[in-house]
Amino acid sequence: MTPASVFPILEPLLPHVAKPVQYVGGELNAQQRDWESAAVRWALLYPDAYEVGLPNQGVMILYEVLNERDDALAERCYAVWPDLEARMREHGVPAFTVDAHRPVGAFDLLGVSFATELGYTNLLTTLDLAGIPLRATDRGLDHPVVVAGGHAAFNPEPIADFIDVAALGDGEEVVGDITDVVKQWKEQGRPGGRRELLLRLAATDGCYVPSLYAVDYAADGTIASVVPVDERVPRIVHKRTTVELDDWPYPKTPLVPLADTVHERASVEIFRGCTRGCRFCQAGMITRPVRERSLAGIGEMVDRAVRASGFDEIGLLSLSSADHSEIAEITKGLADRYQGTNTSLSLPSTRVDAFNIDLANEISRNGRRSGLTFAPEGGSERIRRVINKMVSEDDLIRTVSQAFAQGWQQVKLYFMCGLPTEEDDDVVQIAGMAHRVIEAGRAASGRNDIRCTISIGGFVPKPHTPFQWAAQASPEVVDDRLRKLRAAVNSNRKLGRNVGMRYHDGQPSLIEGLLARGDRRVGRVIERVWREGGRFDGWSEHFSYERWTGAAVAELEPLGVSLDWFTTRERGREEILPWDHLDSGLDRDWLWDDWQDALDGREQDDCRWTPCFDCGVCPSTGTDIQVGPSGTSLLPLTVVNPVGGNRFASG
Repeated sequence: MTPASVFPILEPLLPHVAKPVQYVGGELNAQQRDWESAAVRWALLYPDAYEVGLPNQGVMILYEVLNERDDALAERCYAVWPDLEARMREHGVPAFTVDAHRPVGAFDLLGVSFATELGYTNLLTTLDLAGIPLRATDRGLDHPVVVAGGHAAFNPEPIADFIDVAALGDGEEVVGDITDVVKQWKEQGRPGGRRELLLRLAATDGCYVPSLYAVDYAADGTIASVVPVDERVPRIVHKRTTVELDDWPYPKTPLVPLADTVHERASVEIFRGCTRGCRFCQAGMITRPVRERSLAGIGEMVDRAVRASGFDEIGLLSLSSADHSEIAEITKGLADRYQGTNTSLSLPSTRVDAFNIDLANEISRNGRRSGLTFAPEGGSERIRRVINKMVSEDDLIRTVSQAFAQGWQQVKLYFMCGLPTEEDDDVVQIAGMAHRVIEAGRAASGRNDIRCTISIGGFVPKPHTPFQWAAQASPEVVDDRLRKLRAAVNSNRKLGRNVGMRYHDGQPSLIEGLLARGDRRVGRVIERVWREGGRFDGWSEHFSYERWTGAAVAELEPLGVSLDWFTTRERGREEILPWDHLDSGLDRDWLWDDWQDALDGREQDDCRWTPCFDCGVCPSTGTDIQVGPSGTSLLPLTVVNPVGGNRFASG
């Protein structure tokens, strides 16, 4: 039976809340499938506001992949702001999807994509509004199966009590496998109830079912063992890896938002994975190996996205887009194709050592030369050796000088504070680098209005990286170093007035660290914070450090552990880490050896261009690093209306 839309009872509430347009749906390229024709129904939740969640590539990809199936449907939902949450509770409106406004509790599966751990409390809000018991053990036969994905799913232990399944790795294929398992179980009359379904899902590659593993703790608070409770459950769960990206050209029809969002563009992923080996970067580690999309594949995706969306900006996305082995051919080909139109290209922040002015000129040919973004990450050469981000200051100055000479006026530099082995001077040296950028820009351009913005985030050690054993710096240490940096920036007034400084204090980073490296005991902290009003913890105006620290004291200290125990404590080699039974493909001994190299300040080269370092990924995932030349070319197109807009025809 098709569930009724909740919109008739939702609509009267919308004039009384902020940004009501984010709840109405109906975006260009949104889909509404027939409920009765689908054997399996997914609600896809991005646990943050619409403006952040709608542009998310992962959700868009899964939305299209599932809706292309004849036997499945997928609808989207986002976290609702506290103003609407209060009115929904008052008027009995359940959590809903934005596509057909169906109740989330009516779906077979609730897929949750976590880009950050600070979205955990928003998951609990959605579950509660949907009438789904918070704890997986309390759910019955007719409740949705809650599936967590995204980078945070590589350590789902802090939310193990609240989810049924964690899907590890690339989602394109595993969501299809999960759909097949659920469909077969339903067609067979749902034999064995919910537990049998979970057992079948646990036997599916890439699926981890926390309730089917028993965790015991030692007297010192560390994990003593993690053991499957059924012989059908694997001891180690391995991530899924999508090998041929050209076989998965998604999203084909990007969603076009009705409200303002953080990214107003169509995005095309040009390759996946990274082998640069930055030791702090979880994304670069867990998405190995590098898999490149071909020139033809990229060209077809860009063309389709422009036609389907009308966006005038195309983002060429990856972890380091300038590292695509055919990036020059990609950017020149696309710039040639859209010459004379209002369609421009953009790259995310790039490495200085992968950047050149020719690339920048192609990217900006049809757009504005507003600013360039680089991420040195560390202020001193010493700390950059520790984190394996070997960008020399001289190379940076040389690059920005060339850019300023050709018309750029702004540079943004990203850094981290609180890195392993870091001392005050490593952070203070950021000021000197920023001053040199201003001096170089003025000399190269002959202008005094050159700007440099330094953006500093607190470092959070993440699972499946060489820094997973590291002690996290306390908020007091981070904040003190940031104060010293600001003083150093302002010490030279002539240069400092052209340097902007943006930073996050150390408190949210410490809580993110608790959630990133916590185990199942942290779940009770999350639930307590949520019950005390915690929502949208990734937003500074909603985050409460006192609420989190108070909950940690109340819930963890009776167990013999603490917030500091999970964050500022260094781990030993033999300690069982909460995620050790979840395999990202990286060999644990290799990670440890790289951690020791970091402490000694030894660099690691990019294995795409050097002999293999035996990190373990290629054998474990059954694939190899993919680099060009691809032997293909961009799809030739003829511009139909080169001045008036984005209309193109195949040549």
